[in-house]
Amino acid sequence: MAYRRLCIRLRQAVPPPSRLRVVGALVSLLLVNPLGALPADSQAPPVEIPAAQTFQEGQVVEVRTGRPIPFENWIADLASRDVIYLGEEHRNRSHVEAALKILQALLARGRQPVLGLEMFGWDGQAGLDRYLSDRGAARDHFLQESRWEQNWGGAYDDYEPLISFARDRHIPVLALNPPRALVRRVASQGLALALADPEMNRWGMRDEPRSDEPAYHEIILKQLRLCHAGLSDDAYQRMYEASVFRDEGMAKTITDYLRRTQDQAGAPAGPIVSYTGGGHIQYQLPVPNRVLRKRAVPVSHATIYLAAYEPGRAEEIRELIRDSIADYVWLTPLGAHGFPRRCG
Repeated sequence: MAYRRLCIRLRQAVPPPSRLRVVGALVSLLLVNPLGALPADSQAPPVEIPAAQTFQEGQVVEVRTGRPIPFENWIADLASRDVIYLGEEHRNRSHVEAALKILQALLARGRQPVLGLEMFGWDGQAGLDRYLSDRGAARDHFLQESRWEQNWGGAYDDYEPLISFARDRHIPVLALNPPRALVRRVASQGLALALADPEMNRWGMRDEPRSDEPAYHEIILKQLRLCHAGLSDDAYQRMYEASVFRDEGMAKTITDYLRRTQDQAGAPAGPIVSYTGGGHIQYQLPVPNRVLRKRAVPVSHATIYLAAYEPGRAEEIRELIRDSIADYVWLTPLGAHGFPRRCG
């Protein structure tokens, strides 16, 4: 039941002739929200939440204790990490504001954060860099150069506060995602065929190590079948491979930056603040664990799931905490677009 409630709802089935054209977008939607409870044989013991514990908007709940943690104590811990993973519900301005609060607090503590954004692809990094460094650059030209429409396509206004803050405070921004065209190629052709494309070699993904955790595999395939009913087994497999490809790509971006900076004297201190849909950080599986495997030295990180809160959602929040969805759950105001639509 938890799994069914937490999946994203599509308004209608995609007609068969269109499926391959939009499958990359469906994979994107798949990972906006929690992936559902872990398989029973992969779960840690459920977190014991005090019976008297109540929730309220604005709280940050430490998952290992099930209790709220004061913000100042929390940020002191976050400031010592190499990577902070924030997982949002897309199009919730409160979640963007939460990310800004983290960045502001890190700067106030003398840290030099780096912002990583799922909303930009690698083929837009040069345009992103130019916009951040050139105060005279026009917004419309930036959106063209950064290939916003091709790689994300949603309303730029939703995420503009993050870019504006980074631009004003001279914070580097990493485009986390592989180019969307490559993700779509994997989803339509399958990974084995797609890797033969010369673009894969150009972007360093042909020989990039990949992992396939059983828990991740089971969760993603179950969600695909629930949210996109009626496809063939081969189509589900290709969509699953596209999910792996995206998560490996984002982990590569973070790992490459850590390698460049941590291995060089005098490099920026960080941390990286990774801002993606919540599904990319669930149970540490999609991106955080991949970064740990790719990096040869220890990486200290924290995962934060941003959840819009109202009292009627209290039991769902309890379930997220009991299942250890992340290291912390931050209860934010409800966004203007309401709760994300779910499958089931």
